[in-house]
Amino acid sequence: MLTFDNVSQHYGSFRALHGVHLEAREGELVVLLGANGAGKSTIFLTASGLLKATGGSIRFRHQELAGMKPSQVVQRGVVLCPEGRKLFPQMSVLKNLMLGAYVHRADAAGNRKRLDEVFSMFPILHERREQAAGSLSGGQQQMVAIGRALMSRPQALLLDEPSLGLAPLVVKQVLEAVQRINQAGTTVLLAEQNAYAALKIAHRAYVLEGGRIVLEGDRDTLLGNESVRKAYIGA
Repeated sequence: MLTFDNVSQHYGSFRALHGVHLEAREGELVVLLGANGAGKSTIFLTASGLLKATGGSIRFRHQELAGMKPSQVVQRGVVLCPEGRKLFPQMSVLKNLMLGAYVHRADAAGNRKRLDEVFSMFPILHERREQAAGSLSGGQQQMVAIGRALMSRPQALLLDEPSLGLAPLVVKQVLEAVQRINQAGTTVLLAEQNAYAALKIAHRAYVLEGGRIVLEGDRDTLLGNESVRKAYIGA
C-alpha cells in the first residue's frame, strides 16, 4: 500500500537516509524503532512531501508521491501527525481539529460526520471543544493532534512519537486509540519511543540505525530478538 523503495535523503552534505526499503501493507500497523537521529522523522517528512526525497521512490497504492506537494499527498490519503503535536495553542480545540479538514472543505456533511467520530473516540475533546488547545494537558493535546489528522480522512496515517513526554497511563490511552484507528481500517506507520507497548499492538516492525533499515520482522520476532530487547525494551 505505502512503499519506500531505495529512498535516500540528505540535509546538505549529511545523508540522513541510505536507500531505505520498507512497506506498510493494507490494514497493517507497522512500527519504526530507532534511537534519536536514526531517521524515523525523516522518513515521515519525506513521505508527507515536507521534504523532497533525494533518491528513490515512495508509492501509495501504486501512485508516486515523491515530488508532490504536502497538500496533494494528504488529498491522496497519506496524512502525518507530527512529533511535538504542532497545534495552534491560542486557537480552540474545535478550530484546530477543523484545520485538518481543510482539504475536504467542500464536503461539510462529511466533515461533520468525521468530527462526530473524533469526538466519539476522544470524548474529552467534545467537552473542551471551545477551550484554547494550549490550555489542555499534554495527553489531551496529543488527542487533538491525532484528531486533526483523522479529520484529513487518512487511508495511511503516519504517527511520529505520539506518546513522547506523556505519563504512562496516558501513553496507554493514546496507543489504545492508535490501535482502534488501525482496527477501523486505517493503515498506520508508527514511530514510538515506547518500543514494548508499540510492538504489542503492531503487526510488523522495522529497526533503523543511522538512516538504514538494519532489522525487520513481525511483532513476535522482534519482541523475541535479544538485541532489540536490550536496545529498546531494556530486558
